Amino acid sequence: MKLAGKVAFITGAGSGIGKATALLFAQEGAKVVALATTPEEIDRTVAQIKEVGGEAIAVEADISKPKEVERAVKKALDAFGQLDIVFANAGINGVWAPIEELEPDDWDKTINTNLRGTFLTLKYTFPFLKERGGAMLVTSSVNGTRVFKGERIAYSCTKAGQVVLVKSLAVDFAKHGVRINAICPGAIETNIDDSTKPRDVEEVGLPVEFPEGRMPLNKGIANHVAQLALFLASDASQHITGTEVWIDGGETLVM
Repeated sequence: MKLAGKVAFITGAGSGIGKATALLFAQEGAKVVALATTPEEIDRTVAQIKEVGGEAIAVEADISKPKEVERAVKKALDAFGQLDIVFANAGINGVWAPIEELEPDDWDKTINTNLRGTFLTLKYTFPFLKERGGAMLVTSSVNGTRVFKGERIAYSCTKAGQVVLVKSLAVDFAKHGVRINAICPGAIETNIDDSTKPRDVEEVGLPVEFPEGRMPLNKGIANHVAQLALFLASDASQHITGTEVWIDGGETLVM
């Protein structure tokens, strides 16, 4: 098993990419700390892991709040005594709107969840990976790295910021044997659309007509991203750090 003896701390583990990754990591031998703001969802994730003989705990926490992230890390260490893999995956789409319609509170909520939340997750877990080496992953997006749409400015800024954070930290983390990379999914079938609040989006951008037979190669699902996360968390990617990896079936080659 590729992650035997490892402990993985995964945010946004109640559904979508986070849940698929938690289940796959457990299948590959990792003990999983499943974190989200939705206790009923992470309880189901943990129950599914335990049903097949894995080890996991559920931790309810809001990643935008320092004290809650610190408390989550303490619970992880109390349960398993170490951290080896951190997947800062939690995030929201937030309000998508033209800049005139985007309220400061809308901007702040997206920035606080996606960018501040990622920063706090990495900040409070890194000291424990620093002790023994390990791997950190961040869920960014094609938005803000390959695709730029005016109604998604808050979301895209957080996704671009996450990539800058990853590249900057990779330089510092390398001397401690900690790798960090960004995963940039395209359209993936998850419930993140539930956190999307479009507002007058038809007023933004240019009309685009796609050719017949356009990409992507297939429909993206959460397990596709989980398989990439497994590669980046395992020793198979031991010479990869500070980079973004796009996983979109070629979709953004024609967008």
